[in-house]
Amino acid sequence: MKMLMGYMAGLLFGLGLAVSGMTDPARVLGFLDIAGAWDPTLMFVLGGAVVTSFIGYRLVFQRAGPIFGERFQLPTKQELDAKLLGGAALFGIGWGLSGYCPGPAIASVSGLTFPLVAMLMAMVVGWFAARALTC
Repeated sequence: MKMLMGYMAGLLFGLGLAVSGMTDPARVLGFLDIAGAWDPTLMFVLGGAVVTSFIGYRLVFQRAGPIFGERFQLPTKQELDAKLLGGAALFGIGWGLSGYCPGPAIASVSGLTFPLVAMLMAMVVGWFAARALTC
């Protein structure tokens, strides 16, 4: 049941990305183009996600435990370090250059384009590089 709920959450997330237009890299790049044809759509999508998460976390943490799991799995690390900041910088650079972040990129696989393939390949190389650097 836990795996099914994970798939359902992923499906809902992908559907939300598609409905909001966030699988279109031009929309993301339009948001980053503050000096040109600025597109504020991403700001509204992110705002909706923050409000939904804020309310959802308050409701969920009133429970003793998760419905489909044994315990809540929350990050324990709270300090900023070079790995976190470097990873965030690489993520932002990749997002700004391609217009894709991992969720929308995977949700867009059905319409493969060269930029999408290049981004997905770079993401996979990054996974292996991160694993090699942390071992």
